[in-house]
Amino acid sequence: MSNSLRQKLCNIQTQLKAPKGQTNAFGGYRYRSAEDILEALKPLLREYGCSLIIQDEIVDISNRVYVKATANIVDNDTDAVLNASAFAREAEVKKGMDDAQITGSASSYARKYALNGLFCIDDTKDADATNTHGKVAPRTAKAKTVTSNDFNDIF
Repeated sequence: MSNSLRQKLCNIQTQLKAPKGQTNAFGGYRYRSAEDILEALKPLLREYGCSLIIQDEIVDISNRVYVKATANIVDNDTDAVLNASAFAREAEVKKGMDDAQITGSASSYARKYALNGLFCIDDTKDADATNTHGKVAPRTAKAKTVTSNDFNDIF
């Protein structure tokens, strides 16, 4: 008896553990790369008889260049396919990178988020969610230690 691709995908989503294996030295946060996700996926894809194909497409939207990545899971028995896509905009200029590196960076980002969408990987605590974009959080008031004498003065 063969599981449908949706059931296989559900099993993979449930069993997938893709820890944040990278550290951003500048920001001090941990994150997972597309490579981390792929490393965790490969044994599960084999177990459930599926293949993963990721394709990139360059798209021009309002005179800006985007990389559209599509992650396709394929049932090896039936050739059924399910997919998810994500976009990443190429920076016009990125200091220290040539054009190919800028495209590669956008591709990696788009692929990671296409994989996140297809395999229900939650990134809510990733840098995108916690980045203050240079804004400093407001200072909190310091708590004052209240002594019994202070308490009596209040009442």
